[in-house]
Parts: sequence; structure tokens; C-alpha cells
Amino acid sequence: MKNDMLKNLLIWAVVATVMLSIFNHFSDQKQAKDTQLAYSSFIDQVRNGLVSQVTIEGTIIKGITSNGKTFKTINPGDVGLMGDLLHNGVKVTAKAPEKESLLMQMFISWFPMLLLIGIWLFFMRSMGGGGMGGKGGPMSFGKSKARMLTDDQVQITLDDVAGSDEAKQEVGEVVDFLKDPEKYHNLGGSLPRGILMVGPPGTGKTLLAKAIAGEAKVPFFSISGSDFVEMFVGVGASRVRDMFEQAKAHAPCIIFIDEIDAVGRSRGSGTGGGNDEREQTLNQMLVEMDGFEANAGVIVIAATNRADVLDPALLRPGRFDRQVTVGLPDIRGREQILKVHMRKVPLGNDVKPSVIARGTPGFSGADLANLVNEAALFAARLNDRTVTQAHFEQAKDKILMGVERKSMAMSEEERRMTACHEAGHAIVGCLVPEHDPVYKVSIMPRGRALGVTMYLPEEDSYSYSKRKLESQLSSLYGGRIAEEMVFGEDAVTTGASNDIMRATQIARNMVTKWGLSTVLGPLMYEDEEDNTILGSSRNANVSNDISQQIDTEIRFFIDKNYQRAEKLLKENESVLHAMTEALMEYETIDAEQVKNLMAGKAPGEPKDWGDLGDSKDDDTSAPEDGQNVESADDLVKSDLSDDSNSQEGETKLS
Repeated sequence: MKNDMLKNLLIWAVVATVMLSIFNHFSDQKQAKDTQLAYSSFIDQVRNGLVSQVTIEGTIIKGITSNGKTFKTINPGDVGLMGDLLHNGVKVTAKAPEKESLLMQMFISWFPMLLLIGIWLFFMRSMGGGGMGGKGGPMSFGKSKARMLTDDQVQITLDDVAGSDEAKQEVGEVVDFLKDPEKYHNLGGSLPRGILMVGPPGTGKTLLAKAIAGEAKVPFFSISGSDFVEMFVGVGASRVRDMFEQAKAHAPCIIFIDEIDAVGRSRGSGTGGGNDEREQTLNQMLVEMDGFEANAGVIVIAATNRADVLDPALLRPGRFDRQVTVGLPDIRGREQILKVHMRKVPLGNDVKPSVIARGTPGFSGADLANLVNEAALFAARLNDRTVTQAHFEQAKDKILMGVERKSMAMSEEERRMTACHEAGHAIVGCLVPEHDPVYKVSIMPRGRALGVTMYLPEEDSYSYSKRKLESQLSSLYGGRIAEEMVFGEDAVTTGASNDIMRATQIARNMVTKWGLSTVLGPLMYEDEEDNTILGSSRNANVSNDISQQIDTEIRFFIDKNYQRAEKLLKENESVLHAMTEALMEYETIDAEQVKNLMAGKAPGEPKDWGDLGDSKDDDTSAPEDGQNVESADDLVKSDLSDDSNSQEGETKLS
């Protein structure tokens, strides 16, 4: 560091000297005391005998008049000047012009080039932060972009991680190994080379990696998979080598690679051949993790939500020895996460983390952090001193359903149509078996939807029965059927566009993926990933006859449950009208009001959201995304209609 400072000072001292010399040369340091005289006036004075003496210095003529005043003029090349001077008795002194030194001549001639070079060096050093080859400089293509955090900079510990008890237990052994490696070496154990964290976005994979470094008090290198590969050939492999060299110099340490699937995808899997530069980067990473050179004390932790696309060589033991699944938290995990994020928030006495956790199934750690922040923003907007349960309910509604569009002007007919549509969803959802209970029904426009029906599961579920899926199909068509019953077939709107799309997708998956068709049997007729590259169809591996049977079975499930929903609504037409009127009056009705309406009673006043959940057991579980990659849960999650004119925005929390 000191050598760089001295070098910089020396460079700037030389530049300052050169600039000062040139400035002194070109500027007139002393103000001219001689009067500038026109040459014609000078000749007139010479001929009139008013000039006593002159000094000629090249083309410059300096002289003294007969009354003692000095003057200066320029000879334009008058060849008869000397004759005039001598004829009029002027004393003439000739002086040779001063010649510039060789060094000054070189400076003057090279000054533009030196100035350009100086400016270029200045910008290069500014960009590079330490020279062209320094970190971030224009010539630092092969340098690692990993950011190192020392042990005193990482303040996060495992106590700051909640909702991932199994994952914390898995990585706890690594922390113990980094703290006391001799205990394991004495028994012949070796440090794991790598840990792969797999889970949905926002579940805390990066936070868990930082907690490992914070607990073990070791340096932490952080980099993204996309930071390795650039447009230049060989850059990625060079950066991998440089990163591991830095890590070895600071061992024991942790290297964290986020989104490793950006560089670790299976080699040669791309259409038309893989990316050679990316594959060479992956090859170098494989060599560094398990090559001839030992990486003692260097643990590589990677995170991804696409473990299925990673190269098998990267996942074998000796490279990533462990795969830690960091899934979505269950109800107890969500409660723990909420308590962690609520530490810095002044809470009201009515706030119950267990109730909020039960009402947020499917939320990740990042979602819960956003929920707490939104609740605090609501409290600040209302100038409240504490964050209450009502603020959390408002924040949850905003996240799940979107922002209320109170300024949106809807006609009375549109509001009634929307109320009828949402009432149809709610009634069918209450009557079909194994359907999640109705949580809230609203005709307040939110996001792109004009109305929303929300369902809240009562317990964790990791798989879905055929009966439950068919119940979801029926409830999805409840809104369209209600419109047709009340307003007529010709008055049906586009509000059911999102319902139709989701119902069709569920029915297709029941037939082609989940084996729930008695005609086609338990066979998979469709790939897990829909590959539409180069015009390939969805059912490219089945015959035309099977494709027709698939379409027939999909239509069978749709028609069957459409007819069931229609029958239920006709049998409860009085409830449909009563719920429509309740929505017109209150705009939003809760589960208790829906229950009263289904029993033929008056809806009653809306529930106070600050007392939400008091009637239920706090230990009631709520579902999370299970191990099924493509489940019905993925198809009926909170998904408001993409149609800007849609009247439907049914939301299912799961």
C-alpha cells in the first residue's frame, strides 16, 4: 500500500513539474513595462530625431526616446530600417535571440501526446482501483470477482436463521469441523469438499451460508455463478483458478457460489451443442474441487433452485458431498421466522405470530420479511406508534391480492356482476368435499382483478387426492355458472378467463402426469418440462389416438365438475342472491359471514381483523409446498387474472 502511494505521488510530482514549466514558458510572468509602439510611429520618431537608442533582438525592437521613455515595436521586415537608424544618429545595439533548451523543445513538441497519455492513465487507474490489472480494471479479465468478508465482518450466526432446523443441523457439523478439525482428523474424518443447498427462492440459502461463516469465524468469499463467464474465451476458467488461489491463501475459509446452475449445467445438454466457454469454466471448477492439488480448509457452498439441471460430475461425492434441502417453512418455522424479523419492530399487544404464521401458508422467509416490513409501512403511514395485528392483516392482503384500487370507478352493474361471480366461487367451495375453507371474499378491485375469493387451508398437506382436485375444478367454474344463472347466458363476461386456464391445466395434469384417469391409467404422457423449442409439441411422444383420448379425458373431468357446480348453485340459489347482496353492502366478507350466509342467516358485521384466529387452535398447521415439483398446489397458488377486464381473482393459499 505504501509503495503504491509513493509511486502515485512521484507520478503526480513529475506531471506537476512539466505542467509548471510549460506554463512558465507560455505565460508572460512579468507585465511589460515598455510602451507598445506602432512601427509607422516608430519610423516617424526616428526621422524626427526623437529616438536616442534601440536594441534589435530578432524582429523585436526595444528603444529609448530622447526624453527617456522606453518603447517596443515589431519589425515587419523593413530592409531600409538600418539606413534610417544610422542616418538619424540612433545608437543601434544588436542582440542574438535566446534559443530554447533541447529539453524544453522536446516538452513543447511532445506536450499534446504526454497530455493524452496522462489522461488515459488517470482514467485507467480510476477504473481499476489499483492499475489496469487490478481488481475491476480493464485488464483484469481473469481476476476473480468474489467478494471477501473477513471473520469480523460476518455478524450473522445460526441464531439468526429460523425455520430450517434440519438444514441447520446438517451444516452444524461443518461449523464444528471448522472450529475443531483435530477432533475429526484423529478419527480419520475429512472435511467435506462442498455443500449444495437446494430450495425455492427466498428460503434463506444465502443467509444459512453466511451463518456458517459467522459461527466458524472464518473468511467468507461470495460470488454468483454468472460472474464467471464473460464474452472472452478462457476468462471463466481463469477466474475459477484465481478464486481458489485466494481461498487457499486464507484457509480455512468458505466459498459461496450463488445460483451455481448458471455455470454448472450439464455439459452438452443445450440445443445445437453447449456453450464451450461455460463448459470450460465448469471443467476448471471440477478440477479445483477434486483435483491433484489438495484444497485443505476450503469449503465450497453452492445454492440453486434447479438442482435437476446440474452436471452429474459436480454432484458426485468428493465435490459436493452433501445436498441440504432448504424448503419452505411449516407453521412453526414461519412463526420462528416472524419472531426473528419482529425483533426490530415495535409490536402492539394484540400481535400474535402464531396466528400470522397460520394465515401465511406457502410463504418463504423472504416473503415473511416483506410481510413484516409492509406492516411497519402501514403503521408509519397511519402515524401509529406500534405495529398491530390489523396492520399485518392489511399487509398480508396487499401481498396476496394486490393493492386496493379505491380510485377505480365501477358501475353498479359491474359491481353486482363481480359480487355474483365471487359468491359463486365461495358457495361451491363451501359445498364440495375436501376443499379448503373460504377465508375472505371481496369485490374491492385489487391488482388486475375486480374481485377476489381467498381460501385458507387448515392443516399441512403434502399430496392431493383425486376428490380434492375435482373439488377445485368445480369451485373454479362456480363464478362463471353464477353469472349465467343470474344474468343469462348472453351476459356472461370474460371474468372467468383465469378460472378456465387454471382448471384446464389441472385437468390436463390429472390425465397426463398424475395418472388419475381410469381410461389412460397411471402413465405419464407429458414431460415434466414443457419443451417448445423448434416447434416440438406438448405430447410429442404419444400417438394421435392417445392424444385424442387425452383430450377426451380432459373434457370428461371438466364437464363432470362443471355440471356438479351448476347443480350445487341451483340448489342454493337463495344463498347466491343473499351473498351477492352482502358483498354489495360490505364489499368484503370474512369466513364467519360466509358461514352465516351458508346457514341461511344474516351475515352480521365484518370481523375485527385484530382478533383474527382467536377461535382456532394456535397449533393448527398450514400447508407448505411439499416434495412434489409439479403439484396441484403449483397450479392454484395465488394467481390473479392476467386479463385487465377480468372480474375474477380467486386466490388459494397453499
